[in-house]
This record gives sequence, C-alpha cells and structure tokens, in this order.
Amino acid sequence: MSEMNTFERVCLAMARPDFYPHPVSRLERRETHISVVFLAGDFVYKLKKPVDFGFLDYTDLETRRRLCDLEVKLNRRLSRGVYLGVVPICEKEGRFGPGLDGAEVEYAVKMRRLPEEASLSSLIARQKVSTEQMRLLGGRLFEFFRTARQGESIDKYGGREILECNTEENFRQLEPFVDALPGRERFEFIREATRAFLRDRAALFRRRVEEAKICEGHGDLRAEHVYFQEHIQVIDCVEFSERLRCGDRAVDLAFLHMDVERLGRPLLSLAMLQGYIEASGDPGVYALLDFYSCYRAVVKIKVSCLSASTSGDTSKIREMKMRAVEYFDLAFRYAVLFARPTLHVLCGLPGSGKSTWAKIIAQTFDLSIFSSDETRKELPEYRDHGGPSAFGAGIYRPRWRGRVYSRLLSSVQGELKSGRSAILDATFSKRKWREEAARLAGDLDASILFIECVSSREALLDRLGSREGQAGSSDARREQLPGFLEEFEPLDELPPERHMRIDTDVPVEANLASVLSDLYAKKAAQVEPIIEGL
Repeated sequence: MSEMNTFERVCLAMARPDFYPHPVSRLERRETHISVVFLAGDFVYKLKKPVDFGFLDYTDLETRRRLCDLEVKLNRRLSRGVYLGVVPICEKEGRFGPGLDGAEVEYAVKMRRLPEEASLSSLIARQKVSTEQMRLLGGRLFEFFRTARQGESIDKYGGREILECNTEENFRQLEPFVDALPGRERFEFIREATRAFLRDRAALFRRRVEEAKICEGHGDLRAEHVYFQEHIQVIDCVEFSERLRCGDRAVDLAFLHMDVERLGRPLLSLAMLQGYIEASGDPGVYALLDFYSCYRAVVKIKVSCLSASTSGDTSKIREMKMRAVEYFDLAFRYAVLFARPTLHVLCGLPGSGKSTWAKIIAQTFDLSIFSSDETRKELPEYRDHGGPSAFGAGIYRPRWRGRVYSRLLSSVQGELKSGRSAILDATFSKRKWREEAARLAGDLDASILFIECVSSREALLDRLGSREGQAGSSDARREQLPGFLEEFEPLDELPPERHMRIDTDVPVEANLASVLSDLYAKKAAQVEPIIEGL
C-alpha cells in the first residue's frame, strides 16, 4: 500500500471525533499543499503530507517523524505552552488511533489551539491592533533573533551565494505558472531586478554577515502566525529546510512587513519595524527591506500556485489563484522600490545637523554622499579665497556658490545613471537649486526626497561655535548665521511626499527609528503612481 493511500486512510480516521482521546465537540479539517490540520476541540493535530516539491521532501515516514520532532523544538522558541509534542498514530487490525498497540504509520504534531480572533491577521481585519502592540512585537522579535542560533555554519545563509540559489530556485519553480499571472514582462522585471541587486550589493550582504545579523530565524513569519494574548505567541516556523529558515534578521521582518502591507495596514508594519530598531539599534534592515519583501512575495506566489495545482477543491483553487495574483502585484511593487534610485537631499542651515544625518542615512542604506563642503574645497579658487569669511564674501560669493551646486549635481549624476541611490549634503537654501536637483532626478528617472534638518537658533550657534579651529570642518561660522537665515527660502514649493523634516534638537538615538520610518513611507508614496502607470 502506498504512503499516500495510508495517509488518506489516517486522515479519514482523524475526521471522526471518536479518534481522539479527549472530548471533541467540533472537528474541522484544513489543508495546504504540504500539510493537513485537524482542529479538534481545544487541540490541533498537524500531519505532513507524503509529498516531494523539490524544496521539501516528506515522502519518507521516518523523515516526517524527525521533522515533526524538529517542528516542536523550533516553535517552542517563540511560543509558550502551545507545542505539546509529537503523537504517533498506529494501525491495529485496520483501525487507526493514537497510542494503539500496533505499527506506527504516521505522526502528528499536537498543539494547544489558539483563539483565531487573537491572531494578528484577524485583529487587523477587525481593526483591533494598535501601533503600540506592533512596537512590542518588534521588540519581541529582536529578543528572538538575539538568542537564536548563530555562527559560521549559519552565516553562509546570509551570503549572496545562498540567496542566489534560493531566488533562482523560486523563479525556476514558478516558471510553469507565469503565463497564468498578469504579465510575463513584470515577471522578467522582478527576476532581473533581483539578480542586479544581488550582483551590485555584494558588499552590503558581506557587511550584514560581519555585523552578526545572520541567525536561525522563523522562515514563515506571517500575520496569521502571530497571536496577541497575555503575551505574544508566534507559531508555524519552517522546519523542513535550514536553508529557508536561516538568514538575515531582515528576511523575517520583511516577510511580516509584506504580509501586513498586503492586509492594507502599512503603518502597523512600520510600527513593528520601529519597535525592532529601538530595541536592536539595527537600522540596516531598511537597506534590505524591499529586496527581501519581494523575495518573500515570490515565495508566496509559488506556494499559492502549487496549492492551486494540487487541490481538488474548486473554491480553494480559485482562492489560491487570486492570492497568487495578489502576491505577484506585491512582488512587482517591491522590485520597483528597490530598483528605482532615490536622490536624498539633506538640506538646512549650517549647523542644523544635516551632515550628521547624511552619514547615518548613508550607512543605513549603503549610499555615497556628495557634499557641498567637499566640493567647495575642490574648486581652484578655494586655495586663494577659502576658509571662514563674511557671508557673501570669499568662497561664499553668489557666483562661486552657484559653481559649487553645478559641480555637486554633475558629480551625483553618474551615481544616479548607474541606478544607485545617493545623498546630496548642502544647504539648498535657494529654491532654484532645489528645482535643479529635482529636474536632474526627473531626467534620470529617479525619485527625490528633500530631508530638511531644523534646529533652534541657540543650537545652531552652539554647533557653529564648536567648529572654531577644527580642521576639515565646514567653513560656516557663527557670524555668518544671520546672512544664511535671511537668505534661506522655505521649502514650501515641495509636495508632502518629497519633503520631510528632522528636528535635530532631539538626540539621534531618540529620533532614528521614527525618521527612518518616515523616510521609507515618503519614498514608497512617490513610487505608487509610477507603479500604477506601468
């Protein structure tokens, strides 16, 4: 008798309330492409189907038993009192049951049933989850990552080689279903954008490994797997593949980010990320967020297509096909987000902290900075007229300042042409210079975001005063501040999605998570109309 025939007979037995050693007032069967789950009263029993999809192989009974044990062990890391153990299902004289004196023919993971109304997906649907709960979830995930298994054997899963293997496997396994999705051109764009990111950002992946941000994670961190009760419970991690479970912390965060955005609540996702960054001090996840969100969306396209192809339920097939299209649209959106360059313009008065924030954003997103201070010192005239001087004199003469901005924009042009985002660090006090930067970004099909640093007059004077006698610092000084204040033209010509402000009187560490959240939301808002037009 085949494994599948025995498995189906076990499922038929488990569909009867008298199969179970405890009262069952209500019994429900649920199914995915890799498992069958029975909701039996206060408990849940999960069976692994004897199937082989390449990325997992459950066809051997001993493998299923071993992976049931591993599932219990791994899921106890993020849950309490939920995973109760593995139940052997035996056969005796043609009858199946747990604990019978017969041959063990199947194994089930036994769990305490969690109330569905407490799941994050249900709470989102009923608008019953708060940003504070999501921030707590972000902190809880950091604690999980901090204590998760790490080391050389795990680090390889954060490297480019394994990621190339994973992404190419996804595209290869998805290929038979592509023509049923809305647009092969979009599929090709997702694939080529993924390949280009892996090729061009090798240094970023190496840095994440060096910073010890790779661990044995969850692998399937979706809203339906998160529960808010007396404490946060997270269930149903990937047990069948270490390669798909381990990786950068950003992979799990991106999966949940993608799923919460799919459910229409992007601000909740940003709150979760803020909680994680506040707890971890790891803003670098933003540099990988869109890439990994696209990667996880492609995984879900594949899973939805496989589920549709293996189901005999017409309504289930229809649901999975609709879900595949939904994830396909998400994958395309994230691919545009990480493939499209952005020109970040850090602007504001001298002493406002724009250079400090330029360095923070550059490090977070792995970007190059093009600074007016450095550009000014490269001009031939700087040797004779450079250094501190009265406002409007020396190197701050209007004609020479115009040359600085022209050279600055010319320098950043090559970076944007190559498809890389970049940072401009200058006062941009005149509207005409801002318009030139926006025109350059538009000509090169790049997004642009003006990040205005603002501070009190007292703080500006203190910072400018502290520069006295410091080699290599900006040439701006306290006595020039009135001139800069009088000249500075407000950024009121900019639409909200192109302009954000940072109050630099607030310490960096207290502001970082919210600034990055705002920055991400602004960039995403700019891309939405572009995606709709493609």
